[in-house]
Amino acid sequence: MSVAGTYECVTKTPMGDQKSDVTIVVDGDTFTGSNVGAMGSMELENGKVDGNTLTWSMKMTVPMPMTLEGTATVDGDTLTGSVKAGAFGSFPMSGTRKA
Repeated sequence: MSVAGTYECVTKTPMGDQKSDVTIVVDGDTFTGSNVGAMGSMELENGKVDGNTLTWSMKMTVPMPMTLEGTATVDGDTLTGSVKAGAFGSFPMSGTRKA
């Protein structure tokens, strides 16, 4: 099964649970997409697919400019991973593929 799709995700951050829709568009062993939530939209950059494991980066602008590093594993319709925010550490992220 492809990891492509849109996932309703929640990232547990110090500012509370951040809900977003993460869209994955696969092209071979790379992908592009977006992370759209209350804090705005971020493009997924440098996306790589290794089996069912995804890695990417995204540039956050709110509440401060920072490059976030994401990693996740897709198992069926479930996405589980984390987002690393520099010196702030890593935050768990989970999601479910939208129908």
